[in-house]
Amino acid sequence: MYRTLIDVESLNALEAPLILDCRFNLADPSAGERAYADGHIPGAIYAHLDRDLSASITPQSGRHPLPDPARLYAKLQAAGLTSGRQVVVYDDAGGATAARAWWLLRWLGHGAVAVLDGGCQAWREAGGDWTATASATLKAEKGVAITPVAGMLMEVAGLQRALTADQVLLVDARAAERYRGEVEPIDAVAGHVPGAINAPLTDNLVEGRFLPREQLRQHWLSRLDGWAPESVVQMCGSGVTACHNLLAMEHAGLSGARLYAGSWSEWIRDPKRPVATGSSCC
Repeated sequence: MYRTLIDVESLNALEAPLILDCRFNLADPSAGERAYADGHIPGAIYAHLDRDLSASITPQSGRHPLPDPARLYAKLQAAGLTSGRQVVVYDDAGGATAARAWWLLRWLGHGAVAVLDGGCQAWREAGGDWTATASATLKAEKGVAITPVAGMLMEVAGLQRALTADQVLLVDARAAERYRGEVEPIDAVAGHVPGAINAPLTDNLVEGRFLPREQLRQHWLSRLDGWAPESVVQMCGSGVTACHNLLAMEHAGLSGARLYAGSWSEWIRDPKRPVATGSSCC
């Protein structure tokens, strides 16, 4: 059973895994689906970030609210998800989108899920088969009863209280220039949540693949600076790429961090919430 990352050789050796293609481009939301139609790992099913891995945006939510768990679970079951079946998710962006699917499956209680390290680029470089033949789609007529795993999320009100009481370390996975508020290509307000530190998801990678486990562990121990993993909350722009940091910590043996799913795009919905710019002190 693979629970964090899987390499191409190990994927090839699996018997009947459920594979999800999670390629997505924020600037062109249909690009991933077009890329899937042009070619994908045989048997892979396309999972659209907006349509499958997120709910509809509301006036109070961030840009990628968590999907309804019952609906998502029904879609996955219809696609062949069964208890214990290994799921492998991939993209073409170092795991930035695939990590969202990884986190969601864990949230639904399915532990046998891993991100393909190096994504479809690694697969093709290794000579893996590639096909334009579409597989099943993520569709379901209705939801099924499911209770998500408790303790994996931090809601905005609880986060505000915990930050005031200095009970959590909030980590922002966005690029440094967005964190500092120097640029903001997507959201209406630039900057970061006061007290958050910056740990760009790209720091988890080298040449599109995750750092070796021990290097990843040392990187995160340095960023946590004595904070227990259970006290860490990960965020980003909309709750998607923060999952990359959660995956990196989990792979490094630092379990227990939570996700602020609404992230920056939810935080700034309320003008009363404070905003900081520039670098943090740590």
